[in-house]
Amino acid sequence: MNTVEIIKKKREGEKLTPEELKFMIHNYSEGNIPDYQISSFLMAVYFRGMDKEETANLTDLMLHSGKTFDFDDIKGKKVDKHSTGGVGDKTSLIIAPVAAAAGVYVPMISGRGLGHTGGTLDKLESIPGFRTGLTFTECGNLLEKSGMFLAGQTAELVPADRKLYALRDVTGTIESIPLITGSIMSKKLAEGIDGLVLDVKTGTGAFMKEYDRSTELAESLTATAKAFGKEVIAMITDMNQPLGKNIGNWLEVEESLRILRGETVSGLSDLSLKLAGAMIWLGGKAESQEEGEEISKEIIKSGKAFDKFLEISKEQGGDISFLKDPGKFQAAKYAEEVFSEEEGWLAGTDNYKIGMAALELGAGRKVKEDLIDPTAGIIFYPEIGDKIDKNKPIAKLFTNKKETIERVKTVLKEALVLEKAETKAPPLIYKTIS
Repeated sequence: MNTVEIIKKKREGEKLTPEELKFMIHNYSEGNIPDYQISSFLMAVYFRGMDKEETANLTDLMLHSGKTFDFDDIKGKKVDKHSTGGVGDKTSLIIAPVAAAAGVYVPMISGRGLGHTGGTLDKLESIPGFRTGLTFTECGNLLEKSGMFLAGQTAELVPADRKLYALRDVTGTIESIPLITGSIMSKKLAEGIDGLVLDVKTGTGAFMKEYDRSTELAESLTATAKAFGKEVIAMITDMNQPLGKNIGNWLEVEESLRILRGETVSGLSDLSLKLAGAMIWLGGKAESQEEGEEISKEIIKSGKAFDKFLEISKEQGGDISFLKDPGKFQAAKYAEEVFSEEEGWLAGTDNYKIGMAALELGAGRKVKEDLIDPTAGIIFYPEIGDKIDKNKPIAKLFTNKKETIERVKTVLKEALVLEKAETKAPPLIYKTIS
């Protein structure tokens, strides 16, 4: 086969055979095809796309480019959840222990934050001592012992994705739906799962801001999961405002702990119960998603979910005294409130700006090498549909970078979309695909 001819074929919008895709992915992984040719190939895919069969073949090749988990010796369904990310999205910290406490095995491989979106690994690592760099053996032992693990991608897991993602990041091809699908699904399938719950965000703080594109991505992910014989539920959920109140790594852990202890946080609690309910249903521990939600409520009420989070945190090296008493955690040096300069009904937010404001305070990375300040972040008070009065607080900032405070205050004020007439909150879940 010839690399240039395959690039030209995709450039013209033709369908690639499994053999042609194998030639490209295998030889790039082995270092036989240079970056500039794969960059051209990725751009051809970006503009011409792939059909369902091509996307499934691409996913399969990436999946088998390295080691995969084999949990067949552990009897019971294994179910994970994937979110496309957003501002304040901390549901993994809540739903994984809920589902595990219900008897579902949860092998959860998560990622780090980059840009305005937060990463589950960064949140977990804000817990003193918590270790996410687990070996294959440690993951298997934890899944069998505790019913779950919360880890990062190992070097052996889907290496082709790691190489391709790094190149997509610098060639303007990140937003390609077939490439996103191959990247997400290859990692999830490598976990050895039987079922998957997908949380595809849409709105100003989402990776896919337009509803139609979010739907297209959800359908692509669902079709690919089904092509591999997996049970799957996808929810298209709102990201036009922060999920919950807290944005920033330790702040989000603290808010998750409150929910696991039975407190209700508007939006975040409801979505967490929906996602956990779907996981419990796919895990065979409920007759329906609705029954799964009721089981989730009971598990939280009983304290079993909080206990499960303590258990897995201790198993992975975390100092659970901070989870039992979050007040022990050393706060950021500076904490200041932001006050509204106008009044009106909150009709929306530029959630991307809110996420970037948290990053500016130290809660995220501009480049992957940046260090994260676990204490930095924002508590954002209002929700869409609320009445905002002039000179009333809209947020509280936490940072060790004093020089960023005034700039971030300005950004947050600019992120508010105020109307004179009363407005309604957007739906939490726009659509469910199953």
